[in-house]
Amino acid sequence: MLELINDLTFPSINRGYNTTFRPHRLSIGLVVPIETYAKGPIPTMTHHLERVRLVEKLGFSAIWLRDVPFNVPSFGDAGQTYDPFVYLGFLAGQTDRIALGVASIILPLRHPAHIAKAAASVDELSGGRLILGVASGDRPEEYPAMNQPFGDRGDRFRESFDYIRRMGETAPAFENAFGSPNGGLDMLPKPVSGKLPLLITGSSRQTPEWIAKNGDGWMTYPRNTVMQGQIVRDWQARVEVLSGLSKPVMQPLYVDLTENPDTPPQPIHLGFRLGVRHLLAYLKSLEEIGMNHIALNLRFNQGDIETTLKRLADDILPDFSN
Repeated sequence: MLELINDLTFPSINRGYNTTFRPHRLSIGLVVPIETYAKGPIPTMTHHLERVRLVEKLGFSAIWLRDVPFNVPSFGDAGQTYDPFVYLGFLAGQTDRIALGVASIILPLRHPAHIAKAAASVDELSGGRLILGVASGDRPEEYPAMNQPFGDRGDRFRESFDYIRRMGETAPAFENAFGSPNGGLDMLPKPVSGKLPLLITGSSRQTPEWIAKNGDGWMTYPRNTVMQGQIVRDWQARVEVLSGLSKPVMQPLYVDLTENPDTPPQPIHLGFRLGVRHLLAYLKSLEEIGMNHIALNLRFNQGDIETTLKRLADDILPDFSN
């Protein structure tokens, strides 16, 4: 089984997906906003564009936005504050190479026709650089605010996912809980390759088998390396059995990079405070267990952001470049 998996390559979908995800290799991206805002839920978004451009210039593979419709006090993080599709369109026109990722659009809170059109528009305007993460949502307060039920979000996620997939076809005709296009109309534009790369976040209230069969990749959460390794191996084996393919897996990681390169790892929320040498060793261990991409989050980083980005580029990226 493992030999078969090792022989497979990832599907070719679009430029962003193809350059970010490589079998048996780890790539590094950044979560937007690229700033420190540890003391409150709302970032300043100061120098946000300059930092995205710097991240692209330094050679990071992707940036990741989030879908946070409301600033929910219990959640404690307003994300990049801007609507993700508006912001993606803006960044598509301000960058040239870097993949534009979303981690993740909350499918039950938006009509899938709007998601499909907005996502395909970003994909075309960026030259095929969109990676669309999707999720069922984990903030209960948002659902009554939009008059949507929280309990059936798993079913709605699946219906929305299928609707978005079908919008890549020419004049699709199908039955769906969100609406039933009859083949007499069409949606434009189409994704650059005819298909949007859809990565599923967590369980999204689906079975592991459904995720492995239908997703173009999987976004999971940080865990200790031994447990994460077993979860990645299970994912790889399940994907190979159910789809005959190999598909990528990625995770976020909060990092507070210290000036001392030898600072040992100290746990913080979903990550570590540590020196660059220990970060490099940790990332290499994630590559060894089969992780394909890490989205670094600098929200709790205490050092100067530009200095931190350049140190990451100098001391980390060379080990994970093409």
